[in-house]
Amino acid sequence: MGSPKVKETRAIKFTAGGHEIEIPVLIARGAKPGKTLVVSAGVHGDEFEGVRAIFDTFRHIDTSAMSGNLIAVPVANPPAFWNCTRTSPLDGRNLARVFPGNSNGSPTEAIAFYFDRDIVPQADLYLDLHSAGVKCAMPTLVGYHEPDTAARDAALVFGAPYVWCHPTVAAGRTVSAAIARGIPALYAEARGAGRINPGDLLCYRRGIDNLMRHLAILPGEPEVPEAPRRLYGDGNIDSSVSSSQRGFLIPSVELMEPVAKGQPLGVLVDVFGNELEKFVAPREGVVVLIHACPLVNADEPLFMVTGAAQ
Repeated sequence: MGSPKVKETRAIKFTAGGHEIEIPVLIARGAKPGKTLVVSAGVHGDEFEGVRAIFDTFRHIDTSAMSGNLIAVPVANPPAFWNCTRTSPLDGRNLARVFPGNSNGSPTEAIAFYFDRDIVPQADLYLDLHSAGVKCAMPTLVGYHEPDTAARDAALVFGAPYVWCHPTVAAGRTVSAAIARGIPALYAEARGAGRINPGDLLCYRRGIDNLMRHLAILPGEPEVPEAPRRLYGDGNIDSSVSSSQRGFLIPSVELMEPVAKGQPLGVLVDVFGNELEKFVAPREGVVVLIHACPLVNADEPLFMVTGAAQ
């Protein structure tokens, strides 16, 4: 039969809701046995930093120096990816809200099911790469679930400027699926805006390498540029300050600005410039998300405030 390929590409293929779906999988096998890092990107179709970081890492990684494996899914949600949207054009669902999925459900539910069944269980550590997408802005960060000390240790060596500790993780996420299986899980966010910032790409590529060194898949010590600033609190974007109607957003705060409870965050105006809504901080903390695109629709997240950085 011969020895397995040190680098190979596969596809998870299935039909859901009458649509044929193919999830790409990149596999790099080390020359020696060891642990497995699983990395995904493209859970939301308008987030591209992680996609590029995976492509670059897979292209340049030296499997002869590896003890273990890297399994990467650069585009976890192909329908949304090719549509450049956060949700799927096939069913309107958000892949990061439907895990562990349903093989007989909608296309998005089926993607979650096969990803959770075929990819997640192979991980000794799982990393999901996100960004703020085309509409929002966020700082470059890595997040983890507070009770998981293994995930905390991995987050600190990832090398992002901010580390966000979450006391709870909402159901339906990729990381919640990993946590349910007892697998340490991280996610990362970058600035977004539909572009790949060179600094964020460097952070993500270095972060993947750092985690492989942390797991002894690659030799050497992680290269952490500086001690990260800490954030604490709920990371559920669904609970952000949101709009009740469409309009033009004029923020009065900047990303990572400290705010007091009740402090003005911005206003929504109509096409005449008339004020429609005012938005205030629901708690004391720092602004970790802003709807950077001035045009907003009803129920879109506009601002998120979490525990102050240390």
